[in-house]
Amino acid sequence: MSALVGVIMGSKSDWSTLSHTAEMLDKLGIPHEVKVVSAHRTPDLLFQYAEEAEGRGIQVIIAGAGGAAHLPGMCAAKTHLPVLGVPVQSSMLSGVDSLLSIVQMPAGVPVATLAIGRAGAVNAALLAASILGHQHPQFHAALKNSARNRPRPCWTIRTRARPEAAPAGPSLSRAGERPGQCIGPQAPAAVDEVEP
Repeated sequence: MSALVGVIMGSKSDWSTLSHTAEMLDKLGIPHEVKVVSAHRTPDLLFQYAEEAEGRGIQVIIAGAGGAAHLPGMCAAKTHLPVLGVPVQSSMLSGVDSLLSIVQMPAGVPVATLAIGRAGAVNAALLAASILGHQHPQFHAALKNSARNRPRPCWTIRTRARPEAAPAGPSLSRAGERPGQCIGPQAPAAVDEVEP
């Protein structure tokens, strides 16, 4: 199967973030391609990529960029494919500049903007799987399996009654769980039990 997802980034330095996208797409079994195309340094190449992507079988584009972060929006302006924007964390403003550049698109040029950095990169792959899953059921199955196997942190806060007190205080837990039951990785001892 040829690539269904195009992962593009503005420079090679963005790979430290977008590598998490590629890794998750690999885990889900989604064929993808990875390219460096800059909105500022190689705009003609970007426009060509965006205009030809659908004809080559690409169904979703994940575009990561930092700083001015025009790549996702410029890409979305040249294609009707879904474009998922991943803000890359920058040294100047910790990625907030990237986030605002990507999220603030005018009406008619949609970019689905994700979280800054690794979390956004991973979620972009998961969102791409969800989009593709309607046409390719195997990716929905892989997505469900990934969610089922994802580690879930569990922090249960319990209070214990002092010797002079009658019943124990409140217990915070997820619905359907016994107080103190942990369904994921072991919670840190400092969070597991809290004295009143």
